[in-house]
Parts: sequence; C-alpha cells; structure tokens
Amino acid sequence: MFSALSHPALRGCRRLFLRNYEVRINIGVHDFEKRGEQRVLINVDLFVPLELSTPQRDKLDEVVDYDFMRSVIAARVARGHIHLQETLCDDVARIMLEHPRVRAVRVSTEKPDVYADCDGVGVEVFQLKDVAP
Repeated sequence: MFSALSHPALRGCRRLFLRNYEVRINIGVHDFEKRGEQRVLINVDLFVPLELSTPQRDKLDEVVDYDFMRSVIAARVARGHIHLQETLCDDVARIMLEHPRVRAVRVSTEKPDVYADCDGVGVEVFQLKDVAP
C-alpha cells in the first residue's frame, strides 16, 4: 500500500505537527447536531522544505510558526456551522497549503463522542502542492 508520507516530494522536508487540538464547534447534518457544539479533535502535519525551515539566527520568522496552524483552524471554525468533517478538513488543508513555505499538509478531524462503542469517527485528507520535478 502506498503511503503519501513516502512521496518523493516530501524528501528533505521538516514535519511540523499539531496533535489533538480540541475545539468545540457546531458540526453535523442531523438536527440534534445543529442545536449545539460537539467536541472535535484536529490533527495537522505540515511539510516544509528544510531550506525554508532551517533557522540560521534561531528566530521565529525563519520557520512556520505553530500559531499559524491554530489561527487557521480558529478562523475556519468561526465562520459558523459546518455540515461535514470532510468540508472542515478540506478547508483547513487548502488554507494551510496556501502558506508559501508549506509543501504538503495532512489534516484529520475526529468526533470522539459520537458512538459509545468506539474512540471516535473521523476524516483525514492529504494535499501536496504541485512541485516541479
């Protein structure tokens, strides 16, 4: 099975990550989901070429700041009700991929409280910028 993480375009990249970022949002298609917030866990992996993320002066402006990931998520969530986790993942991934230093992104969302008989249900998406061979 092919893993997106073994893609040749990711060689020479640094992976930044945000793990289990918990937000309470209005998400879902069912009536009961539209009446209140649900807990959602969001995970992000950003792949940034080493030449664009290796600090020479040990300064924050030389790298992609973790606050960028959190602010993208916060801005998307603030736009209001989302029907599908797929929409949330796609929107967050697309915006993060617009960052000039980011080559690829993986975003997952998980609703941990939907079913009592499992840890959670979720969606994951991987997107890669077109890079010249």
